[in-house]
Amino acid sequence: MLSKCFRFVRLFTASCLVLTAGISSAADEGKVPDTIAQRVAACVVCHGKEGRAGSDGYYPRIAGKPAGYLYNQLINFRDGKRTYPVMTAMLENMSDAYLREIAQYFSDQHPPYPEPQPTQSNPAELERGRLLVHHGDKEKGIPACVACHSAKMTGTAPAIPGLIGLPRDYLLGQIGAWKIGTRHAAKPDCMADIVMKMSAADITAAASWLSEQRVPADATPAPAITTKLPLECGNLAP
Repeated sequence: MLSKCFRFVRLFTASCLVLTAGISSAADEGKVPDTIAQRVAACVVCHGKEGRAGSDGYYPRIAGKPAGYLYNQLINFRDGKRTYPVMTAMLENMSDAYLREIAQYFSDQHPPYPEPQPTQSNPAELERGRLLVHHGDKEKGIPACVACHSAKMTGTAPAIPGLIGLPRDYLLGQIGAWKIGTRHAAKPDCMADIVMKMSAADITAAASWLSEQRVPADATPAPAITTKLPLECGNLAP
């Protein structure tokens, strides 16, 4: 617990220093640039340059994700529906309009992405992950991930996130949070329903396979789905 506290202090301090440094540098020149890129400088401390994902294997890619999804998550962190002290501390005084602006900024970013880091998973585990992503498991009632998150797994407008380009540890952490009931979405919470049908081996396999896939050159979200989804989901509105 103490190590987590120290980590929080370091991250929050680093984020504040980035904001302060940017303002101080501009002040030395007699002018503070009022650009959205300058105002979200603290975000890239954890999420990487242009939001392409952190280098430590935990912080997710936020660049190029659907703006509606990013906005919903910012609201959830601000209002305590998702719990992470660094995010809550940074967002607690921000308005809905400002959070929409931040979400749109990162949604519009499409930088080149680094090569995925190998997970050292065995071939059988990776094949199980591929099958779950592309076909699901009918016997367990698990729908294919591509049914909602798009064929390229880059997400679907307006509010279904892309799962490609996310670190394995982050995927395991978030799927695990749904599994133990510490992460929630608007009801009906389709992700919670799906994850509860997945075994620990299923979760590891899906996370491992996804994290080893390259982000495609065109990583923009797919158009909104007009057909019926496998499950009713309550978190699709931006």
